[in-house]
Amino acid sequence: MPFKRTNPLALAVLALLSERPMHPYEMAQTMRERHQEEVIKLNYGSLYTVVESLHRHELITASATQKAGNRPERTVYAITDPGTTELHDWLRELIAVPATEYRRFEAGISLVGLMPPDDALAAVEQRSAGVDAQLTALAVLLERLAGMGLPQLAWIELDYRMAMLRAERAWLTWFATATRDGTVGGYSAWEDKHR
Repeated sequence: MPFKRTNPLALAVLALLSERPMHPYEMAQTMRERHQEEVIKLNYGSLYTVVESLHRHELITASATQKAGNRPERTVYAITDPGTTELHDWLRELIAVPATEYRRFEAGISLVGLMPPDDALAAVEQRSAGVDAQLTALAVLLERLAGMGLPQLAWIELDYRMAMLRAERAWLTWFATATRDGTVGGYSAWEDKHR
């Protein structure tokens, strides 16, 4: 059965192993140091499951074992040639091919008219405050990463996230203002429905 490109954690494992052989604990530590858990969900159970799947599909191989003190042996994995090909093909697909992504916010906002306007406005303003907090935290993180001497390419996905958050904040500001002013299209019917 061919490998299914459904779990971004598998992509991260292939990417890490393209740098050097590692054991799963080192992979997790490296992802945390690079703040990749901000964009790829990481937990140890899933990581070991992904490593087993990649190994079963011969995209990675066990290259060595390490033993330190009383700790159990750790298997060190390395990427295979087919793994490198899979990594490159997967990256090309992710970057080049637009795909529909079902976001929770879009699902909620598509049904916002079911809420009274004042409730919708409060929810949007709450989200806007949350987005502002994310932008502030992200700016601090980006400054810290740049200060560590890491090149922008090492955290380029965070630049992308910053741009998306800024766009979302701009939209939220527009929607809140249009709702508050009653200028959003269909406002009168929306308001009448909830009187």
